[in-house]
Amino acid sequence: MQSLAFSAATPPDAVLAKFEVCHTQDIEEARRWGERIFCENRLRHQDRQAPVDTRIYYRRLGGIGVGRMSYGSDITIDPGVLDTFALVMMPIRGQEVIEFGSRQICSTPSQASVLNAHLPCRIHHHKDTEKLIMRVDRSLLERICQQHLGRTLAKPVEFRPDMPLDTAQGQRWMRMVGWIYDNLSHDEGSLPPLRAAQFEQAMVTALLTCQPNNYSGELCADEAQSIAPSFVKRVERYIEEHAHEPISIVDMADYVGVSSRSLFAGFRRFRNTSPMLYLKEVRLRRVHEELQQSSAGSTTVTAVAFRWGFSHLGHFTTDYKRRFGESPSETLAR
Repeated sequence: MQSLAFSAATPPDAVLAKFEVCHTQDIEEARRWGERIFCENRLRHQDRQAPVDTRIYYRRLGGIGVGRMSYGSDITIDPGVLDTFALVMMPIRGQEVIEFGSRQICSTPSQASVLNAHLPCRIHHHKDTEKLIMRVDRSLLERICQQHLGRTLAKPVEFRPDMPLDTAQGQRWMRMVGWIYDNLSHDEGSLPPLRAAQFEQAMVTALLTCQPNNYSGELCADEAQSIAPSFVKRVERYIEEHAHEPISIVDMADYVGVSSRSLFAGFRRFRNTSPMLYLKEVRLRRVHEELQQSSAGSTTVTAVAFRWGFSHLGHFTTDYKRRFGESPSETLAR
């Protein structure tokens, strides 16, 4: 555990010690607790002569969950696909071998692992292994990523599965882990919403910036690398001023005097999006602002969506909820 930045007040055995949810020698009971905390799963005991001694300490906090767990024996865990959350696993001692299709990684105290929210895996948990876990709801992960990027995501967030902890990024991550576990091991009561949100934001932001993922280039880009040519910035201003009008890619290209191909290339290189997706993002933001300023009796979601060019309400609602973390009707009701 020496690689973890816990305070002296929180030795390894005291991490979340007040939040034990399971201590059992019954593998079926262990499986049920895994299902409650994570998802449906299968546990296979590799050495039936060795006793199972499962201990799980776990605390849920909004869209994240933190825990410490061990099985006390060689166990294979088959969770299938984690549809609704990502999972970071950090062994305190021992090791786990995680299979992703034909690829394997070994998770140890010097190398953690990340299970993505939409990829199948299998975990081989070795005897005498104990690990820390961090569960992150996919919706929270995508919402905070979108907040940092200022736009909707074209694809789900996907992390590199191996997380070396002896790198500069790994050490930054472990300092954040230490701070979070230290606080949550001692604060027994329910936390105020503002403090809970602080933990959520801090942990997810650290994960997004410390662990390589398919949005790392944008999230960690130097300011100098993001300087776009003037025609990209002019089109952005044009979109902001004319988002309420039926503008097209041809209108945008004509306005700045470049070809549509050059316009697409500029947005792809410097904004990692397209002009029309940028337009959709601006319109979503305008809908959000209008719904926030309206009362339920003065307008409807359908009327506002149509006014901003969203004719397919199903797609609109999905994009809106992914971008703002709630449905448009919930925004209007508030």
